Amino acid sequence: MDMRAGQDARRWLAEAGVTQVGDDAWIDGDAPEKQLTANEVAQSWAGQAFTDERLDAAGRLGLAFGLLDLLDDYWVTCEIRFADRGPSGPLPPDVLWDGYRRRLEAPETADAVTYSLWVDWFEDRDTCATAFAEVLGRDADHLRTDSPQPLLRRARRVLECSGPVPWAVKERAYGIAARLPALHPALFKGLLGSYRDVYGDLEPAAALGLLTGLNLPADTAHSAELRAVLTAGHRNHHHSPHAWEEVRR
Repeated sequence: MDMRAGQDARRWLAEAGVTQVGDDAWIDGDAPEKQLTANEVAQSWAGQAFTDERLDAAGRLGLAFGLLDLLDDYWVTCEIRFADRGPSGPLPPDVLWDGYRRRLEAPETADAVTYSLWVDWFEDRDTCATAFAEVLGRDADHLRTDSPQPLLRRARRVLECSGPVPWAVKERAYGIAARLPALHPALFKGLLGSYRDVYGDLEPAAALGLLTGLNLPADTAHSAELRAVLTAGHRNHHHSPHAWEEVRR
């Protein structure tokens, strides 16, 4: 979270008559009798950040990230993606991906950001390779047991939601993560998603090799099922819907 960006976004909303009156309660000066949720504010105002003619493209994107910090709502990330992929895009890539990386590294929860990566950037075959490289792939060589906590935090969060990323794109980063026990739980979630997600992608033999080397608690949920389906050569739960249940019988 960027406190200054959030404060700037709060001032921007206040200029438009939108102010916060509770934990998840806002009012619009044009209709003060009705309280709004953060999601309703995001739905109404996140897109407007990209129409503010007082700001350049980087400034508009910075304002949108400030709204994300302030509202903590997934819809803000949708508007960021719409702006990047729309007729006025692309957005400045350095600002875009730095914004994602900083929020993935922050101690605060990053659920809206990771959900955005998972269902939008990583599921789209036009954006998955670039997105994964920007939020983790290009920094994978810097992962060490003594890496700074922000980098390790980012790696964990990206690995956990990386199921839809094509195997060829993520395999190298997965291999590096496999050398670091601190990342093993996150890598397991990534492998599980690579099999279970609708758009999950993996190579069974390579994924099994990584899974076998992970140091996980004996009672890790679904580890036995995942090992069995990968051993049988299955690539995706939705291509072989009965394989998972057969293992559990």
